Amino acid sequence: MERGVAPFDPVRRKARPVQDPTELFQFESDTSPSQLQELQASVLVVALGGFIDAGHTQRLMADHILETHESRVIASFDVDQLLDYRGRRPVMVFDRDHWSSYDDPSLLLHRVVDKEGVPFLLLVGPEPDYQWNRMVEATTTLIRTFGVDLTVSVHGIPMAVPHTRPLGVTAHGTNPRLVTGNDPAFGTVQVPASFSSLLEFRLGEAGLDAIGFAVHVPHYLGQSEFADAAVLGLERVRAATGLDLAAIGELVGGAKGVMIGNLIYNFYRGGDLPSMAAASYLIAAVLMPFLGAGKQKVADVSGGTITLAGAAGLA
Repeated sequence: MERGVAPFDPVRRKARPVQDPTELFQFESDTSPSQLQELQASVLVVALGGFIDAGHTQRLMADHILETHESRVIASFDVDQLLDYRGRRPVMVFDRDHWSSYDDPSLLLHRVVDKEGVPFLLLVGPEPDYQWNRMVEATTTLIRTFGVDLTVSVHGIPMAVPHTRPLGVTAHGTNPRLVTGNDPAFGTVQVPASFSSLLEFRLGEAGLDAIGFAVHVPHYLGQSEFADAAVLGLERVRAATGLDLAAIGELVGGAKGVMIGNLIYNFYRGGDLPSMAAASYLIAAVLMPFLGAGKQKVADVSGGTITLAGAAGLA
């Protein structure tokens, strides 16, 4: 051993503290320290995209919660410290001769109220690229600050299953009592980590309750908006937390129509339909029951925007 060089101590290395985690986030201007006690919530739903989310399950669920419930942002994270901008470049709009807008990424903590007036928290934004340990500490600090008893996450995973059969779910948690009645689809496997899975693991080490649901999405719908998976995810959140989440069924219509449209368009691209006109009429026929006839609707379908003009076809 060289003189003056301390021997490697794995315990000491593991115990090295991270930078102050409270400097990663700030409370909103209308959320003063004196109000924190009034903003207590027993449930935190984590929806940090970026790892894997087949069928856009997590995004659809989080968007639905924010669109159908009263909410306010109570804290935000410093994304400049957490994101790799060159790895996931934000979108900008160029308008003829100038830059007109910039899609500024954000990682926000919302306080949401369910139909019965029960508050809960929703953490939404891109999965951090950097400082996972510090971000875990920051999130744990917020969990303790707001009195959270249960942290919940949902996402979709691609599976070799058909969409014509009931969807499966893999449940996992920090305590066996949280996943009673679970029928595991996997044994012991090694998978790439995600921030949400690390957070759940660390919360378990700290003796805190956390549960996650991986909804099994047909692999051929992995890139589509598969609303059935989001609905199932919401139902699992309701069952695990007791929250009365609004209008679960309303999520199915439009997104299911888009999913069918994607499939038909892909059949056309693959040569299984004779022409785009045939695909157009078929898309109009199957989407109308979901989107409603008599009104011009727009469905976002692979390859472009499709405008539905009654049952006659596409404009």
